[in-house]
Order: sequence, then structure tokens, then C-alpha cells
Amino acid sequence: MKPEYPDHPAPADAAQRRAVAPVICYPVDALPRPDLAACRAVRAGWSRVAQVTVPPREARCFDVPAGHFFRITSVEGPQVGDLNLWSADLSERFYSGKSRALHGTHLGAGDRMWSGFPTLRPMATITEDTLDWYGFDEYGGGVHDVIGTRCDPYTHNLLSDGGQYHHCCHSNLTRALAERLNIPPAEAEQHVHDVLNVFMCTGFTRDTGQYFMKASPVRPGDYLEFFAEIDLLGALSACPGGDCGSEHSSDEAACHPLLVEVFRPKAPPAGWASPRPNGYDRSHGAEA
Repeated sequence: MKPEYPDHPAPADAAQRRAVAPVICYPVDALPRPDLAACRAVRAGWSRVAQVTVPPREARCFDVPAGHFFRITSVEGPQVGDLNLWSADLSERFYSGKSRALHGTHLGAGDRMWSGFPTLRPMATITEDTLDWYGFDEYGGGVHDVIGTRCDPYTHNLLSDGGQYHHCCHSNLTRALAERLNIPPAEAEQHVHDVLNVFMCTGFTRDTGQYFMKASPVRPGDYLEFFAEIDLLGALSACPGGDCGSEHSSDEAACHPLLVEVFRPKAPPAGWASPRPNGYDRSHGAEA
């Protein structure tokens, strides 16, 4: 636990130091803005080519070719989902930390899910979010965060005095990927990574800075839609916390399925091309 009071007295100029204005670490003005209008325009006449229902407290994998769309939809009741994305060949994975640094703690329409180093390129662009009305509430909570990691059996074991729970999102994603690739769970687990917490309502407490969750505002019919910038393999877990209004890693919460649909437009968005890997030369300053 953090101490209730600081151990050290504030300096005489403490107020002045606290009043220093913040500076955005990674201004994104130089990044090309996604053309959401062009993306949305090609949805007319698109065809659904695949759909996957993710059962409560389980995960499922799905494939999305570059230039296709996918939607995650709440179909029965308030339910949070944990989303992993990889390139189709598993050589790239979603980098939640850099996506957070570029776009903020919670993602929405126009934001992108970026891959890790050395490619660091857009994997998917969020094209529509029916929960965009929520914004940030009085507690600082918002939806679709990239600050939580995913509920996992290891943290559960630490905090429950040795408890063994196998339907945490980390384990769900591990089982789903193991089945999809026909590999042992221990091997699949090495590929499971930090997630986009779809529909989850989260933030940080202002007094202690702790990560909090509250009941998701998602309703049946709400969805988060993505445009695949590269060939993708996805995995989605229907979190055992349900709407995450009370607890996660539990069989007590009311849980519901989630629907993943993949759509093929008749033509790609005007001007779109799949992004190239990052242009850094990877020399890292070493002499040739």
C-alpha cells in the first residue's frame, strides 16, 4: 500500500513546480489522418464473409484480410472483450503501449492499433464507435482502454492466496490461439500480449493513481468497427467479469457472448494502400 502521507516535506517552490504546464510527448500532427469518410463510403454494398460468436468466459480467433472490415458487437447484454491482434503470419503484434502514447488512454474512431518494433505501422484503424457519446465521466473513466493489460491467472493467484482460475482473458486467448495454430498452450502463451479492452470502462483514480473499472455502458447493438490495414489474425475474449462493474476473473458475474463479423467491401477506400513497415534503417547508430 502507498503511504497515506508523503515521507518528505515539500520544497518551498512546490506550487511553482506543480504548476509547470505539460507537454505532449508524441504530437501526432505529422501523421497522415485516416480518411474515415472514404472508409465508411465503401461499406455500401459490402458483404459479410465470416462471423464468429465468442461464448461467455471464452475466446475465439478470426481472420481479417487487408482491406476488409471487422465489427465487435454486443448482442445480448453488457459485456467487455479483450482483443489481441497479430499479422497473419504472427510476425507482428499489437503494441498497446505505443498506441496509448500516440492516441491516449482510450481509443476511438480515427485512432489506430499500431504494431510493435521494428515494423511500427498501423494494423487496424477504428472506423466507428457507437459508444463515442460517453467521452470521459466525472471519475475520469472512458471506454476502450489501452491501459489495462488483461485479466490473468498469475495476478489472480497472487491476490487470491494461491487461487487457480482458468478463464481469465489471458488464458482464454491462450487456449483460442493454441487451438487455432494447433500448438501447445505453453507455446501459444508466448504470443498473447496486452489488449485493447473493448467496451470496458476504466480510468485512474485521482488520489492514488490506481487503475479502476466500472460497469460498461455498452448496450445490445453497440459495436466497435475496424478497418484492417494489413492481413490480420485476431483473438477476442469475452471477459469473465461481464460488464466489469464489480470484479473480473470470476464465475459469479453475469456474462454474455460477443459477435465478431468480417466484411468485404466491393472496392477499397479511395487512395488506400496497405502501410509499409516503419522506415527506420535499424542501424541504431552502430558503425558499419
